[in-house]
Amino acid sequence: MPSSEKSLTYPSTPKRNQVDNYHGTLVADPYRWLEDPDSQETRTWIEAQNQITFGYLSEIPAREKIKQRLTKLWDYEKYGIPFKEGEFLRDGSTERYFYFKNDGLQNQSVLYTLKTLDDQPKVLLDPNKLSEDGTVALSGLSISEDGKLLAYGLSSSGSDWQEWKVRDVETGEDLQDHLKWIKFSGASWTHDHQGFFYSRYDEPNEKTRLEDVNYYQKLCYHQLGKPQSEDVLIYHRPDQKEWGFSGGVTEDGRYLIISIWLGTDSKNLVFFKDITNPNAEVVELINQFEADYSFIDNDDSVFYFRTDLNAPRGRVIAIDTKNPAPENWQEIIPQSAETLESVGILNNQFVADYLKDAHSQIKIFDLKGGFIREVELPGLGSAGGFGGKHYDTETFYSFTSFTIAGTIYRYDMVTGKSEVFRQPQVDFNPDEYETKQVFYHSQDGTRVPMFITHKKGIKLDGNNPTYLYAYGGFNASMTPGFSVSLLVWMEMGGIYAMPNIRGGGEYGEEWHQAGMKDKKQNVFDDFIGAAEWLIANKYTKTEKLAIAGGSNGGLLVGACITQRPDLFGAALPAVGVMDMLRFHKFTIGWAWTSEYGSADNLEEFPALYAYSPLHNITPDTAYPATLITTADHDDRVVPAHSFKFAAALQEAHAGDAPTLIRIETKAGHGAGKPTAKIIEEAADKWAFLVRALDVKF
Repeated sequence: MPSSEKSLTYPSTPKRNQVDNYHGTLVADPYRWLEDPDSQETRTWIEAQNQITFGYLSEIPAREKIKQRLTKLWDYEKYGIPFKEGEFLRDGSTERYFYFKNDGLQNQSVLYTLKTLDDQPKVLLDPNKLSEDGTVALSGLSISEDGKLLAYGLSSSGSDWQEWKVRDVETGEDLQDHLKWIKFSGASWTHDHQGFFYSRYDEPNEKTRLEDVNYYQKLCYHQLGKPQSEDVLIYHRPDQKEWGFSGGVTEDGRYLIISIWLGTDSKNLVFFKDITNPNAEVVELINQFEADYSFIDNDDSVFYFRTDLNAPRGRVIAIDTKNPAPENWQEIIPQSAETLESVGILNNQFVADYLKDAHSQIKIFDLKGGFIREVELPGLGSAGGFGGKHYDTETFYSFTSFTIAGTIYRYDMVTGKSEVFRQPQVDFNPDEYETKQVFYHSQDGTRVPMFITHKKGIKLDGNNPTYLYAYGGFNASMTPGFSVSLLVWMEMGGIYAMPNIRGGGEYGEEWHQAGMKDKKQNVFDDFIGAAEWLIANKYTKTEKLAIAGGSNGGLLVGACITQRPDLFGAALPAVGVMDMLRFHKFTIGWAWTSEYGSADNLEEFPALYAYSPLHNITPDTAYPATLITTADHDDRVVPAHSFKFAAALQEAHAGDAPTLIRIETKAGHGAGKPTAKIIEEAADKWAFLVRALDVKF
């Protein structure tokens, strides 16, 4: 360990006498004052921590070399999946294609439009021109059915708060429409192209809008040319402050499908409204939070859904709204051994996206559920896309893996043929790398898959620097994907390992529930089991092993280093949920109680307190080298989690390894982060690990 690390002097973090009583258990919270990110005291603390952290990182000789390589590799054209809107209509308008493209190092990708795939693309929206530093990002878009109007959402500095505007596709000019106080919402146009549905909250307190809780979402209709104050309230529930609403117009333009969500629970309600009838009421089709129902499409009064009702890995059902009693529902595609992630209808056929041991499998069925074919994919990886309209015979999808950058394919629904539409050129040779999938057993005997990727020819002598990354929550599936940042790590001789631990959705709702609430310890056990397997099988050793994760994955890392500080050489918890007793008191944190439970609940408190990273830091313990990362504008997982965890860790730490916090400014939870900031953070992360794990390259 370099001697300079022993001389690190951390900023003084005053402790206050704050003690809370949780059902008879007294819990100290001495750093509560750090929950106010805008107080002068907190701002001074942030500056002092950043001065130590950036000073430490800047002195690592390898950092500049790593940054240069990241920048060089990042500089390649990246394409999004094309989609199209518009048809041969009476007014003479035709369909248009739209897609995103990034020239390489642009902070934000640019939206282009063109009338045929052979046309010269025209810039429709360039977010890079909306701010000098790239911190204004496009956060959502919706094209009107005739392809003439674009509704788009903007987010500043990574905030979840969005403002929506409307642009004329042909002229590129914005209309006067300007909507605010929108969060967790898209936009869905009516087929008369006169307006769209969206969801909003009441105007918050400007000073505390990044911390205050978000309740009472409203579903509204905005008519073009009118001020937001005159928007029509379509649906809200003053008696249900936690309900959120997502409104989508069906492809035939007849119905508004209202999906009601409750926090992050995957169970939802489905209501609908006939928008061709001005007097139509909202009909409660599914009014119990019993399962997940994802609307696919409709055929007149028959609605198709992907659901996990009585099928934890997913199936497709049909509900005739004229005869909607559950005993009349029809099963179209039954549950299979694989997990059904999503379904669309193209060419009058179902296109079903499955996960088989955490990698993609695409199957096509007729509307009666008869199997037609499986789409042939280029290998073990992740496929996404297959969007379009009910009778489209053409669609596009992307395919990516740990060693294949996102390649866009055009797929012919009639012939079943794929052809490359855009293939990025990245400055590396994929043949020099290999990926394998292994299976190991967790503490309770559960079989868990893990992907391992590295340069070919490495020696299994226990000396390889290894980066172990996972998420483990909210039904989110971790699948193979390309990352320039990870490629640089592997170029330096590093191994990348990604286990598909419980809490995710890789094996359906049962796998998810096995890592929820009082079963959350399974998630940590699975991750610890992955680390022990890598060490036992000579891939690495404790001194060469780093663990990482973001958001719920940051919680994972925090819990694992407090439970097993002896097992890891370094830790990189990013924007983590570290205070499991107070997370529900900020912004959308209350929504996570369906996943974690709540400290306000007598039965749920003990499990939360038992693993809460902040509350399980032990004095005079040698913790792994730790670089905590967060952002001052994160209004998803407020930075107080990371602030308090860093202060407590620095006070308790008895070893020589650094325990640092890197606090990004003008950034949020991660979405929309400009390329320049991503590269800087990646360079800092790898430089930190090069030093902490003594990586030679």
